[in-house]
Amino acid sequence: MKIALALILVFLAPAGSAGAAGPDVVSIRALAPARPPAPGEAATVAIEIAVTPPYHINSDRPLEAYLVPTRVEFEPVPGVVVGPARFPDPEVKHLPVSDSPMAVYSGKVTVTADVSASGGAGRERVLLKGRVRTQACDGRSCHPPVWQPFEVEVALAPGRGAAAVIPVPASADFGTEGIVMTFLLVFLGGLGLALTPCIYPMIPITITYFGGQSGGRKGSVALHALLYVLGMAVTYSVLGVGAALTGGMFGAALQYPPVLLALALVMVFLALGMFDLYELRIPAPLMRLAGGSRGGFAGSLLMGLTVGVVVAPCIGPFVLGLLTYVGNRGSALLGFFLFFTLALGLGVPFLLLGIFSGSLHRLPRSGAWMVWVRKIFGFVLLALAVWFVKQLLPGPFLYPLTLALVLLLGGIYLAWIDTVPGAGKTFAVVRNLVGALFFAAALFAAATGIEAGLERAGTGRGERAAGISWRPCSEEALEQARREGKPVLIDFFADWCVPCREMDEKTFSLPEVIALSRRFVMLKVDLTEAGDPLAENLRSRYGVQGVPTYVFLDPRGEEIAALRGAGFETGPPFLDRMKRALPSAPAPAGAQTGTAE
Repeated sequence: MKIALALILVFLAPAGSAGAAGPDVVSIRALAPARPPAPGEAATVAIEIAVTPPYHINSDRPLEAYLVPTRVEFEPVPGVVVGPARFPDPEVKHLPVSDSPMAVYSGKVTVTADVSASGGAGRERVLLKGRVRTQACDGRSCHPPVWQPFEVEVALAPGRGAAAVIPVPASADFGTEGIVMTFLLVFLGGLGLALTPCIYPMIPITITYFGGQSGGRKGSVALHALLYVLGMAVTYSVLGVGAALTGGMFGAALQYPPVLLALALVMVFLALGMFDLYELRIPAPLMRLAGGSRGGFAGSLLMGLTVGVVVAPCIGPFVLGLLTYVGNRGSALLGFFLFFTLALGLGVPFLLLGIFSGSLHRLPRSGAWMVWVRKIFGFVLLALAVWFVKQLLPGPFLYPLTLALVLLLGGIYLAWIDTVPGAGKTFAVVRNLVGALFFAAALFAAATGIEAGLERAGTGRGERAAGISWRPCSEEALEQARREGKPVLIDFFADWCVPCREMDEKTFSLPEVIALSRRFVMLKVDLTEAGDPLAENLRSRYGVQGVPTYVFLDPRGEEIAALRGAGFETGPPFLDRMKRALPSAPAPAGAQTGTAE
C-alpha cells in the first residue's frame, strides 16, 4: 500500500534536551467555555495549539503511517464524561522537503471536546487535565515528538449526562493513503459478496418480483431495482456513519493489547463461519420482519432497507471488518461513502439485470462455487486478524511474513485444494486467477514488509539503496576509529523523520558520497524511540536537539564543530563538508557549530 507523507521539525540549539525544545516552537492553552452550558447540555472545551512560524506540526491523521500524529488526551475524572477530540481539517500541500503532499497544521489550531457530568454525579465545576503530543517541522529538520500538559476549570450544567467516563485520544495512528484503492477494494468486495449463497440465489427471484410489480415494463423494473439498491445504500451508509461517530472511543480502545487480541479472535471466529465450520443463523423474528415487504415502489425500497438482515450470515463478517476500519478512522463522511460504495458493489447485479431483465436466463446456476466464494472472504478475515495483532508480534519481520503466509495458503487452497468438481471450465479459469492474485498479494506483503522491517531493524535505508557501510554507533566503534586514525561521520536519525529519509534517498545515494564515505567510519544513531540509554547518552554528549543531525569527528575522536550540520542537504554542500572533514583538508575557521549550509 502506498502511503503519503507528513512533516516534522527540529529546533537547533547548542544545548538542552530534545523534550524541552518543543514548547519553544509549540505552545498549548486550554480554554473554558465562554458561558456555562444550558441544563442538559455538554460544555465544550477548546485546546488552542499555537505553532510559531515558519514551523508546522503533523495533522491528527498524517498521510504517512510512520509519522506520529498530533494527539489530545484527557485524564479521567470521576463522574465526568469527556467526548472525543475534534480536530479541524489540515492543510494538504507540497513542502520543499518531500515530493509528496503533506497534511500539516500551522499558525493557531483549535481542538474541541465536549465535557458533561454523568448521571447523578452532582458536579458543578471540574478541573480537567490532559496533554497534547506534537511533532513540528521547519521543512528541513525535525523535533522528536513531545507531550505538553494543560488544565482548565470547566463549569458543568445540571441535568442528565452520559453514563461512563471515556477519556479519548484524538485519533488512532493509521495512515490515510491509498484511498482510491480502498474504495475500489470495497466495491469489488461488495461485488464478490453478491456471489455468495445468501445473495446470488436471490437475484433472479428479486428481479422476477420486480417484473411482477411493474407488469413487465422494462423501465419500471429498472426503477424497482434502483429503489432496492438505494434502500441497501441507505442502510449500510447509516451503519458507516454510526461506526465513524465512535471513532474516538475506538481509537482509544485500540491502544490496549487485550482489545487488539480480542478483535483478532473475533475475526478468526467469523472466518471459521466462512469456511462452513459453523452456521450463523438470524433469529426468526428478524427474518419475518425483513421478509414482510409491501408492494409497489415503496415495497422495493423497504426490501432494500431490510435485506441486510436476510443476507447477514454471508456479508456480516465483511461488514464487521469494514465497520472496524471506519470506526478507527473516525470520519463520518468516509464511513458514509465507503458503505455506500459497498452497497453499490452488492447492487450492481440487481441494477444491470433490472435494466436488462431479459438476460436472467444467462445467469450461471447456483451451486457449490458460491461456497468457494465465501472462503475468499474467510482468508480476507484471517488477514485482517493478523493486521490487528501487528503491534503485538515480536520483531520487525514476523508481521509481514505471517500476513504473506496467510495469503499464500489462501492462494493454494482456493486454486488447487478446494477445486469444486463439476463447476465447469470457466470456474477453473476464475479459480486459478484468484489463486494467482493471492500469490501476488503474498509476495507484495512479504517484500514491502521486509523492506520496512529492515529499516526499523537499523540496517539503514541508505545502506541498502546507496551502498554506504553504515554501522550502529557505539563506544566500541568510536574507539576502533580512534585506533585506526580514521575520521567519523555520525548520522542522528529517526524513522518518523521525513528529512532523514530524503537524505537517504537523495544525498546518501549519490555515487560521489558513497565513494567518499569509504574514507570515513560511517555511524548511525537511531532516535526513533525514546529511552534507549546508548542513543540518549550520545544525543546528550553531542548536544543533538533534533534530526537529522550530522556530527564529524577527527581521527582523534574530537568533534569538528565547524562542520556540524542539520536538516536536509543536497549533494554538493554535503560533499564539501565531507571533504573538509578529511585530515588533509582541515575545516576553515569562522564557521559556527550547528549551522547547516
